[in-house]
Amino acid sequence: MTNNETIIEATKNYVRTTLKNAEGGHDWFHTLRVYNNSLLISKGEKVDTLVVALGALLHDIADSKFHDGDDTIAPKMAREFLFKHNVDSLVIEHVINIVNNISFNKSLEKGKKFTSPELEVIQDADRLDAIGAIGIARCFNYGGFKNRKIFDPSIKPNMKMTKEEYKKSTAPTINHFYEKLLLLSDKMNTKTGKRIAKQRHQFMEQYLDQFYAEWDGTR
Repeated sequence: MTNNETIIEATKNYVRTTLKNAEGGHDWFHTLRVYNNSLLISKGEKVDTLVVALGALLHDIADSKFHDGDDTIAPKMAREFLFKHNVDSLVIEHVINIVNNISFNKSLEKGKKFTSPELEVIQDADRLDAIGAIGIARCFNYGGFKNRKIFDPSIKPNMKMTKEEYKKSTAPTINHFYEKLLLLSDKMNTKTGKRIAKQRHQFMEQYLDQFYAEWDGTR
C-alpha cells in the first residue's frame, strides 16, 4: 500500500468513526457517496487525486448545522487530523480551503471566493448528493430531524436569502427545493457533474408535480 493509500484509508476510518451517530443525511454514507462521485468526476478533470480524496472525505466532518452554526470546527478537525498523519503542508492547506468553501451557503456570501479544480469536483459531487432520489430522501430526513412542516402553502420560498438567513431558516421542507435543490443543476462546475445533474433535476421536477397533485387530491 502506498503512502497516499495509507492516509486515505486512515481518513476513511476517522470519518466513519466520527460520524457514527450523525443525522442520516450527513452521515458516513453521505460522505462515501460524495467520495465515490468525486472519483468518478475526477476521471474527466485535471486534478490532484489525493487532494480530491481527502477533501471529499473530510468535507462534512463537522457540518455547522449540527454545531450551532459554527463553521470553524470542521477545518480545525481536518487540520489536526491531517497534521497528525504528516500530510504535506500544501495538501493540508488546499484541503482546508475546500472544507471552508464547499458549502452552498458560501455561495450566498459576497466577495472573492477560493476556487480550484479539486474544489469544483468535490462541490459537484456534494451537490449531486443533494438532488435526485437521494437528495429528496435527505431533504425530508433533515426536515423531520428539525421537526419542520412538510409543506405550508401560506409560506412562500425566500429566493433572496442572505447566508445568515439561510442558516437560520425554519421554512417547510418543500421550500428547500426552490431555495436550493432546484438551483444546483445550473451551478455545476464539470461536464460530468452537469450531465448527471440534468437527469436528477428532472426527477425532482417530476416528484414535485406528483406531490402537488396528491396534496390537492387531483391524482
